[in-house]
Amino acid sequence: MASSTVRPDAEDRPPEDHLTRRLLESAATLAYDPATEVDWDTPLDKEFHGASPEWSTLYGTAYWSELTEAQRKELTRQEAASVASTGIWFEMILQQMVLRDVYAKDPTSADVQWALTEIAEECRHSIMFARGAQKLGAPAYRPHRFAVELGRAFKTLAFGEAAYAAILVAEEVLDVMQRDWMRDERVVPFVRTINNIHVVEESRHMKFARAETRKHLSGAGPVRRRINALVIAIASYVIVTSMVNKDVYANAGLDGKRAQDEARANEHHKSMMRSSCSGLMDFLASARLLTKPALVFYKRAHLI
Repeated sequence: MASSTVRPDAEDRPPEDHLTRRLLESAATLAYDPATEVDWDTPLDKEFHGASPEWSTLYGTAYWSELTEAQRKELTRQEAASVASTGIWFEMILQQMVLRDVYAKDPTSADVQWALTEIAEECRHSIMFARGAQKLGAPAYRPHRFAVELGRAFKTLAFGEAAYAAILVAEEVLDVMQRDWMRDERVVPFVRTINNIHVVEESRHMKFARAETRKHLSGAGPVRRRINALVIAIASYVIVTSMVNKDVYANAGLDGKRAQDEARANEHHKSMMRSSCSGLMDFLASARLLTKPALVFYKRAHLI
C-alpha cells in the first residue's frame, strides 16, 4: 500500500532547507547540557585566570606591568564575567528576534524547527553564563542604560539581514575570544568547559546567521542595503563596546579612572580585536555591507 505521506525529494528542497536539516542533525548528535557538563561544585581556584591574559583590556599597558599576578588574575576573572553578562544580554535580544522571524511560519518546516532548537540552545547558554559569572565572584554586570534601550528598540524593529548580520557579529567576536580561552591552561577549568560548549554550539548558529543574511540580501535594493549596513554597524559598535563594563576595574581592586584611561588607549587590545575579526569583515565585505558610513562605526569599535 502506498504511503499517505508524500516526502519531497531531497533535490527539490531549497538550499536553506538542506542547511537547517544538517544543523538539526548536528544538534541531535553534538549538544551539551551545561548543568551536568560543567563542574559547578568545585570551589573557585584563584590561582587561575578567568580569561587568557592577552585578551585583558589592560594587557600590555603600563598599569598591567605594575599589577601583581593575583591582581591580574582577578581582573581577568571580572572581565570574563562581564563578557558573559553581555553575552546574556545579547542572547536575550537574539532569541526574541529569531522567535519573531518564525512567528506564524510552518512549524513542521526544518527552518522553524532549527530556529526553535537555536533558541533552546541560547537559553541554556544564558543560564550557563549566569552561573559562570556568579562562580567567578562577579556581580551582575549590565550594559549602560543607553545600550539597554537601544537593544530594546533593535530587538523590536530589526528584521531580515539587519537582525541576522548583527547576530553574526556578536557571535563571531565572542567565538574568537573563547577559542583562545578554552585552549589556555592558565584559564580556570570550568570556564574552559563553558567556552568549549559555547564554541561548538555557536558554530551552528553562525552558519545559520550567514545563510539567513545572504538569503535576505538577495532581494535587497541599494537603498535598503545601505540603510541596513549602517544599522548593523551601529548595533555592532554598541555590542562590542559593552563587552567589558567599566566597573570591572574597581571590582578587581584597581584605580577605575586610570584603568579606563589606559584601556581606551591600549593598542594591543585594539590589535587583538582587529585581527580576530578579519574573517567577519571579509564576509560583510562580500555581502556589500561595508559601506563608508558603516566603516566609521567598525573603525571606532576597532573591528577593522
